Order: sequence, then structure tokens, then C-alpha cells
Amino acid sequence: MTQGHLLGAADIRRIAAQEGISPTKKFGQNFVIDPGTVRKIVREAQIGANDHVMEVGPGLGSLTLAILETGATLTAVEIDPPLAERLPQTVEEFMPDAAARLRVVNMDALKVTPSNVPDFNDDARFTLVANLPYNVATPILLTLLERFNNLDAFLVMVQKEVAERLSATPGTKVYGTPSVKLAWYGEAHNVGNIGRNVFWPAPNVDSALVRFERYAADDPRNPQNRGVERERVFALIDASFSQRRKTLHAALKKTVPAQAFENAGIDPTRRGETLTIDEFVALAKACKELEA
Repeated sequence: MTQGHLLGAADIRRIAAQEGISPTKKFGQNFVIDPGTVRKIVREAQIGANDHVMEVGPGLGSLTLAILETGATLTAVEIDPPLAERLPQTVEEFMPDAAARLRVVNMDALKVTPSNVPDFNDDARFTLVANLPYNVATPILLTLLERFNNLDAFLVMVQKEVAERLSATPGTKVYGTPSVKLAWYGEAHNVGNIGRNVFWPAPNVDSALVRFERYAADDPRNPQNRGVERERVFALIDASFSQRRKTLHAALKKTVPAQAFENAGIDPTRRGETLTIDEFVALAKACKELEA
């Protein structure tokens, strides 16, 4: 481990003032000013010196320094050019021994692929650790999981309501499209709430931490082993939740024949919000077999 000085409120405001940086709503920027919070995130992420980590939206470097403090190697993806340019200087100032383990990529996380950010291509596994912008958290997570098969875990801080949706179970009020699609890849759990006072500027919402672990390829729980394509399953999920109050029969009448419900053992008078990922997979597989 590389012990260093983590950023507090005074450090954050000084760096921002020096660079003429102001948090913007456009990029959903709220900078963490509490060292205890970033250390908690890193602890929950269970990363160590042998890990390679992706951080999305490093901002002024609060979480970046806490990740580097573990000895891990880090690739930080930052959309805002001034912040991307400043980050290596901050690490050099506060944790110089860790500077060689940091690479900064100035890019929109939704555009990151194994070809344009090949840093992780030789890794059997890597972890995402991030304080994600509230407005794009779910698309970022699902996009990265789709594109990087070796992204096997993440620990993210997101808006509390987003965290509840990501980790929701069938039949609950907040269970929806993100809940089911994330369950295609693995298991997510809420591992703690974060107050507003650890940010600058303080947001109007509370935050929470979500821990996710991807199913291994040979895990019997892995829905991807059921012989049906992700695109087909996700299309059913989207259609089922497009009008939550409709029954499956009504929501899917144009795409799912009655026989498919019977073959999958699913009552068509149920609503999409009651189905598990395994049931969506079974229904998609039944449709595929009827088409064959």
C-alpha cells in the first residue's frame, strides 16, 4: 500500500480555484470532500495491490487517490477535458509514488470499448469503482458489462433511488428494467447509504453504494447458459415494462404467442414487474423454440 494524503474539503476547493473549475450539472459533478467516504468505498470494493481498476468520473481525484492507496493499478475515464488534464498533477502532488500506476482517458464512458481503451484486454478480470453521475449511472453500468466480459465486479456510489432499483427484487415497487437487466449479468446488493454532506456541492438527494459480482461462465445460476440471446431477452424486458400496469398478455401480444406462455409455465395475466430474470429467459426461449 502507498500511504498518502487524501483530499479534504480545503484541498478540493483549492484545486478547483487554481484550475478555474466549477462543478457542472451537465456532467452531474458532485465532488467527494470526505476521506472517510472514499476509503469506505474502496474497502467495500475489496480491491488490493494486484487489481486493475476502472474509475469512471474521477473528478478532482478524491476516490482516485483512495484507490491508488491500495497499490492497485488504475485507468480513470473522465469526460471533462480540464479535469482529465488536472488529475495526474493531483496524484503527483499528493501521492507521487503512485503516479506510474495511473492512466487517464479523456472520453465519455458510454463510448469506451475494448478497442479504444485496450488497457483491460489482457486482464482475466477487472473491477469498476466509481462515484457515478446520477443521470447516466444505469446506462454506463449496463454498457460496460455488455462490452467488457472481464468486468467481473463493481462498487459504485449512485443516487439512493438508483441503488434501490439496481438491487431490487421482483414484486417490489422499484423493480424495473435496470433491475432485471443487471440480473442477467450477476447479483447486485445495496451495501450502505451515504449522506449529502460528503459532497461539494451538496446534492439534493442521498446516495448509496451498490456492490455487484458477475456470474462466472460455468455458474449454474448464470442466465446466459440457457441457450437464448441477450438481445431477445432484453427486448422482452423492455416491452414488458413499457406499460407497467398491463398484463404480460396485453404488453406482449404482438410478439409473444399464447403457446409460449404455456410452454414457459408463466401465467400471461401476471405483470412484468413480478417476473424474475430466469422467467424472462424461459419465455424468450419458448418464443425462440416456437419460431424454429
